Amino acid sequence: MGPDGGVEAVPAPPVDPQRLRDLRLLRRVRDRMDRDYAEPLDVEALARGVGMSAGHLSREFKRAYGESPYSYLMTRRIERAMALLRRGDLSVTEVCFEVGCSSLGTFSTRFTELVGMPPSRYRREARAAAEAAGGVVAEVPSCEWKKVSRPVRNREAPAAARP
Repeated sequence: MGPDGGVEAVPAPPVDPQRLRDLRLLRRVRDRMDRDYAEPLDVEALARGVGMSAGHLSREFKRAYGESPYSYLMTRRIERAMALLRRGDLSVTEVCFEVGCSSLGTFSTRFTELVGMPPSRYRREARAAAEAAGGVVAEVPSCEWKKVSRPVRNREAPAAARP
């Protein structure tokens, strides 16, 4: 309390200019992953692109966003894969390669961890839902689908949803 009985303002801690610079660079890295998710991206290349070491990028990315760059990139890829699987015109293998994954096994494992079911089952259930709704499901804008179907991160899919 201040001398007049009001709440006394607490001065904000000084902002570290290096931290602000790192946050700007991390945003560039995240934006690149959002844009180029289907490209072969690795932490070393991303770090080189912003003039950081791979270790520093990984530590600071996790500190800023709560997950590793690899985990973030895989989440973007899985989100895109979900949309392609709902569309239904590509096989799971084709979707895997379309979103930038080079291993079907890794893709399927990560998809299952994030979504709670294997991609083949997700595709089958999305197709059945679209047919049951007379094709209406396919007409839902992708931004609305993302609200209800966004994958969870860091192996948080509920155990009951897993096969």
